[in-house]
Amino acid sequence: MDRIKKYEFRKVLEELRKKAGRGTELVSVYIPRDKQVSDVTSHLRDEYGQAMNIKSKSTRTNVQSSLDSILSKLKYVHVGENGVVIFCGAVEKGGDKTDIETFIVEPPEKLQSYIYHCDSSFFLEPLEEMVEEKEKYGLIVLDRREATIGTLTGKVVEARKHLTSAVPGKIRKGGQSALRFQRLREIAIDDFYKRIGEHATRILLQEDIQSILIGGPSPTKDDFIKGSYLHYELQNKILGAFDVAYTDESGLFELVDKAEDALAGLDLMSEKKLMERFMKLLVSDEYRVAYGEKEVRRKLEIGAVGTLLFSEELDAELMHDLVEKAEETGADVEVISTEFEEGAQLMRAFGGVAALLRYRAN
Repeated sequence: MDRIKKYEFRKVLEELRKKAGRGTELVSVYIPRDKQVSDVTSHLRDEYGQAMNIKSKSTRTNVQSSLDSILSKLKYVHVGENGVVIFCGAVEKGGDKTDIETFIVEPPEKLQSYIYHCDSSFFLEPLEEMVEEKEKYGLIVLDRREATIGTLTGKVVEARKHLTSAVPGKIRKGGQSALRFQRLREIAIDDFYKRIGEHATRILLQEDIQSILIGGPSPTKDDFIKGSYLHYELQNKILGAFDVAYTDESGLFELVDKAEDALAGLDLMSEKKLMERFMKLLVSDEYRVAYGEKEVRRKLEIGAVGTLLFSEELDAELMHDLVEKAEETGADVEVISTEFEEGAQLMRAFGGVAALLRYRAN
């Protein structure tokens, strides 16, 4: 799911999150692809009968009206490859008024199970989990005794390989000179680092890894990075080195905790660079940028836009219209957060829309 579709879907969830009912009057039905619609219909009819036991007359009426609406929609609704979700209920309109509203949503990922849920708000958690960031990161924790290689996907840490070394301790056996012993120890350390690098390359090079985090005590982790023991493609993806106390599986979790700030800043750094480039060009070469809906739309129509930038707070309908035009001309599209000054300025000073142009255009 690309960033634009994810953004659009988040906007849908945002609107649904605002809907509120009284008591347990909002109904959420999650229907996976392999669930028979006839079974869903049968279950909802049973729920309709059960609703007769609700003491509050208004709640009873609203729940049954919602179920009636869903049952009528089920005759025509298309259950796609990922399934379908139907939200329906008596939504508060203010002034003691409610209206029955129905929303049909196609999930961005496959639904795993059938869910029927009634509450004062729509049940959105399964859909919210689908749009959480799930980039995959490589994890390596090591010292001279052991190492553990793993991955972080979304919030899930998985240990993939644990290694132990044959590096001798710092105390040498009798009969060995200090220099000879130190040389043998250095060879053993180098061999262990090579083994870590080989296993990490074998595991992580096959994965769609965004970045790699490396943890351990100093100077071990730093020596490993400086020695370039990883495949060059992975070496170039090292995000940073972090001090961790453990080098077994628990060390992977400690590494993720220590790197939390760095991980959170990745997207922001990318967005920040784009906005810094826009601001610089605005001052040095104003014909290489455009801003404001009217001007950006005009540049899109002549195919001059290389990268379309829009604020995450931009009206969804306007955003969708501009994205369609950008896609027609092969322009890149980036959503800019308002969590940093330049991002907030895009919305505040430039109407939420800007563009980096392919060529100078006035």
